[in-house]
Amino acid sequence: MRKRERENPCTVCGHYHKFEEGEVCGICGHRMPITSDQTNASCMQTTGGAFPSQIFNDFLFLGTYDNASRSELLKAQGISRILNTVPSCQNLYKNSFVYYSLQDDKVLNFDDAVQFLEKCENEKARVLVHCMTGKSRSPAVVIAYLMKCKGWRFAQSYQWVKERRPSVELTQAVSEQLQAYEHMIFGSNEAIQPTTDSFSFGFAKSDAVAAPAFNTGAAPSIFDRPLDVPQQFAFGAGQGVNQANSTVTDIPMGGA
Repeated sequence: MRKRERENPCTVCGHYHKFEEGEVCGICGHRMPITSDQTNASCMQTTGGAFPSQIFNDFLFLGTYDNASRSELLKAQGISRILNTVPSCQNLYKNSFVYYSLQDDKVLNFDDAVQFLEKCENEKARVLVHCMTGKSRSPAVVIAYLMKCKGWRFAQSYQWVKERRPSVELTQAVSEQLQAYEHMIFGSNEAIQPTTDSFSFGFAKSDAVAAPAFNTGAAPSIFDRPLDVPQQFAFGAGQGVNQANSTVTDIPMGGA
């Protein structure tokens, strides 16, 4: 590495990489934006653009590290707090936002993350939850929040998030951690066995949990069409669960 590169880290992520040449950071994955209109259009299609996805109006937003790096856009949306789910991602604007960062890069600490989101909700603060690409780690935290605080099962929570951010793509390891967390909350995964005839995944329409008290607009009910749940979800007894005490075990996790 040239001497100038050692003395001049990237101004966005703080790590040493050839950011001016478009090189991707080997630590956090950051790269300088390309100004070409065509490339920007392609980037917007894959990552959702400069703005994060709104999960609940006036409260919860989900996005990428790139979203978290655009302080002026976040302020324009009224976001004042940021939950960073990737330990290697630098918190860029500590004087402008209240940050909470997860410290484990293998196992997501859902309880701590949910507690932070509950505090934001109670204090009526808008919060962004982000990982690197907004596809797996950060959606998993939002799904965990819905299960713990809204009483929704995994399938219902996943569908709510997927409808508002279609790019969500949970990894197998993250899916297993969420199944384990669901088992810990509800005690059993048997009630959500998928069937070919029903889109309720084991819960009848009359048993459906009411929508949360947010201004979410006129979004269609998840019961209006089949739930789009990834095939790798094994709605069995709950992999990754210590059956003796129903605690979540350490499951290696990959993905964004």
